[in-house]
Amino acid sequence: MKLNIFIVLGICVQLFFAAATFAALPIAVDGEQLPTLAPMLEGVQDAVVNISTEAEVKIRRRYSPFFDDPFFRRFFEQNGNQPRSRKRQGLGSGVVFDAAEGLILTNAHVIQGADRITVNLKDGRDADAIVIGFDKDSDVAVIKIELEGLRAIPLGDSDVLRVGDFVVAIGNPFGLRQTVTSGIVSALGRSGLGIESYEDFIQTDASINPGNSGGALVNLRGELVGINTAIIAPSGGNVGIGFSIPINLALQVKDQIVEFGEVQRGRLGVRIQDLTPELAEAFDIERSKGAIITKVEKGSMAEVSGIKAGDVVISANDKAITKGSDLRNAIGLLRIGGRLDLQVMRGGESKLISTIIGDLAVDSTVGKNLNTRLEGASFSDLDDQQLSKGLEGGVLVSSVEKNSAAWYNGVRPNDIIVSANRKAVRDLDSFRMAIAKQEVLLLNIVRGNGALFLLLQ
Repeated sequence: MKLNIFIVLGICVQLFFAAATFAALPIAVDGEQLPTLAPMLEGVQDAVVNISTEAEVKIRRRYSPFFDDPFFRRFFEQNGNQPRSRKRQGLGSGVVFDAAEGLILTNAHVIQGADRITVNLKDGRDADAIVIGFDKDSDVAVIKIELEGLRAIPLGDSDVLRVGDFVVAIGNPFGLRQTVTSGIVSALGRSGLGIESYEDFIQTDASINPGNSGGALVNLRGELVGINTAIIAPSGGNVGIGFSIPINLALQVKDQIVEFGEVQRGRLGVRIQDLTPELAEAFDIERSKGAIITKVEKGSMAEVSGIKAGDVVISANDKAITKGSDLRNAIGLLRIGGRLDLQVMRGGESKLISTIIGDLAVDSTVGKNLNTRLEGASFSDLDDQQLSKGLEGGVLVSSVEKNSAAWYNGVRPNDIIVSANRKAVRDLDSFRMAIAKQEVLLLNIVRGNGALFLLLQ
């Protein structure tokens, strides 16, 4: 019996050492080198930078809730309530991806609105940066510095990441320069979080805190696989749930920013929802993952190319589509004029449809053509991203001229009108019908995270 126990123990020891050898990690025994990530980090830390920003913010002393009304504001200003300003400072991180040109990837929210951006290197040098461009919808930005001797980080492939892979986060949390934390890939393809318009996050338990935004997520080979961007922190601190933008997605956005200074985002002209097992059974489809086309807009590139409502998209440009957000990202990350090859299931058969991404501009209606109380405002149908936020329909207030009738009546840009005179508004056509020849307008509006009624009379 004792012999058997020793045999089992011997086998366990052999398996342990075999696993350690397979993982290519040194064994922690007397006289031997301890396991360490230091050699890998020495090759990448020079490429991770700290970013500090300054912005001048105008503030006012507010004595009355009526101060936002242009009619009342002039009386407050006459009483000496003139604007004054204060400096707002921010901290973040970035990653050098082109040493020769001094180009750095970071988050859009790190540098947006900044009057001055300072980049600090690990070797103690610093330089002012200029903004090449940024994209709020994906939260990716590119900035540039003029310094010699920069080191670029090796780029990895985020598409080959697996849950359980070891990763390391490098950044500037709470202003503590060059901080390194480690963990694993906790999940892939996280979306629907409401953090950004285009979401395909890598979730990790590597500690990410304020100031890490824009920093590097690297694999154990020291290759950049993600840009750290957000955390879930119900208690205000890190709880082991952090999110990074996959480097493949960030590079797609980067290419457009470097070439055009912005993302020239297009549209296909479809409405999308996830394919569920129940819907797959109803459509007589053997697979349970994909994106269903629920509506094709008239005159859109989708209609021209032959896409139909009820088509189930299973791949886009040879990349598998498992949910609606996958297709939404594939469309939104292509520039205007970009080619999109869709593999769809229709009537139980597979079909390849090739199309071109069209201009994002949608049908727009000027308020004065609808009702004099809306003069100065422009309206448009909701796009795919706005409809993905749980809205069944509505019209977007595209713009409002200040001091116009619409402005004085309380209508603001980015308002979404979901009902008019107690009638549901699903699109521009239903909006026109609901307010036609009406002297009094009762609008139900979604504004930010809230909702309100506006009475225009």
